[in-house]
Amino acid sequence: MGKFQSSSVNDPQKLGAHSAERVLVIACGMLAREILAVKAQAGLDHLDLTCLPAEYHFRPNMIAPEMDKAIERAKAEGYRHIYAGYADCGTGGMLDKVLERHGVERLAGPHCFSLYQGTAAFEAIGDRDMLAFYMTDFLCRQFDSFFMKPLGLDRHPELIKDFFGNYERLVYLAQTNDPELDKVAEDAAKLLGLQYERRYTGYGDLETSLRAL
Repeated sequence: MGKFQSSSVNDPQKLGAHSAERVLVIACGMLAREILAVKAQAGLDHLDLTCLPAEYHFRPNMIAPEMDKAIERAKAEGYRHIYAGYADCGTGGMLDKVLERHGVERLAGPHCFSLYQGTAAFEAIGDRDMLAFYMTDFLCRQFDSFFMKPLGLDRHPELIKDFFGNYERLVYLAQTNDPELDKVAEDAAKLLGLQYERRYTGYGDLETSLRAL
């Protein structure tokens, strides 16, 4: 998923005074659908959204510098209220350094898997999930493009054991109740040779954080 923006103002020349009173969420593309869903359900019409590519999931070293650029662009467009729709996401604290410099807050927690379950719940179940491979609605929709093709599993299924042999369970953290996504997760568990568990989380702390804006 590439960059996009959801805003009630489509003409960049009309941004400025309008943007100053709105909140721009600069988020991971993996959270785009979920953020827009929360925005619609909660009536958060004051939120605008722009996303960095979801592919940075594989290159977390790109997140901090690209977030820095995105914040600079947002400020140039007149946004005074900016929020990072990211957890740490593997940046090792580098994202926090960028955000601190700009005075921008982010989603709490280490990654979206803790975000959806709630940080407290994630920490409480941490030891039990030590050998769990997590999937979300996004990862179910993008299973082929995020796992099968990049890892070469579609061409070399014998590599499945090399990549997933240390996992015991596939845990699907479901944001929605979608039978098609359930099937993807179940089939993935069978393919990877893992026990299957489904947990309905909804939007978890993501919804709480967005409502607080």
